Amino acid sequence: MRILVSVLILSAAALPCSAQTILKSEPLMLAPYEVAFVQNAACPSGKVLKVTGSIRGLSRKKACVALPAEQASLTVATP
Repeated sequence: MRILVSVLILSAAALPCSAQTILKSEPLMLAPYEVAFVQNAACPSGKVLKVTGSIRGLSRKKACVALPAEQASLTVATP
């Protein structure tokens, strides 16, 4: 019974966190393997730039990906 209750509480807490935040500019610092979504002119309409942080000495990975509108929210990056 305790397991069922803890699973329900954990899933209720995880649902609001499922939305991805889309930034207007690429962050200066990004932890290794951390992902940030950026809305800029580098990608075609309907897609966002997915930036993945890397370990020291390697460049970041960048790719244009499509995100459903209901999973994303548009915010401003803070330096």
